[in-house]
Amino acid sequence: MNEEIVELDPRQRSLRNIGHVSYLLHTIVAVGAVLPGVQASVLLLIAAFALDMFKRDDAVGSWQETHFRWRIRSVLWAGALYLVTAPLWLLLLVPGWIAWALISIWFLYRIIRGWINLTTQTAMPT
Repeated sequence: MNEEIVELDPRQRSLRNIGHVSYLLHTIVAVGAVLPGVQASVLLLIAAFALDMFKRDDAVGSWQETHFRWRIRSVLWAGALYLVTAPLWLLLLVPGWIAWALISIWFLYRIIRGWINLTTQTAMPT
């Protein structure tokens, strides 16, 4: 992995900084979801999601566009999976906990993978 990291122009550097902030907020929420008794506010997730939605058009045509799409899809998929599995909490506590733990681990994986790629200035798969 001897790829040379290219110096970014100010616009790209700003988008990368936004990506770092978004990935940090996502990570706080994802780690809080995985660790028992540690719950980060869903407001952090909403803030990160809003930031991504608001700034994604600025990244169109760049490698960073894939990161905005990656983070937005991660939140939408995780949210949908949490909603679909929510009845398990009402009917059977243990399966609900297991389902939500698996979703949270998957979400954390997506965030870590994306953040690593952002740091190395690598686009995310489509």
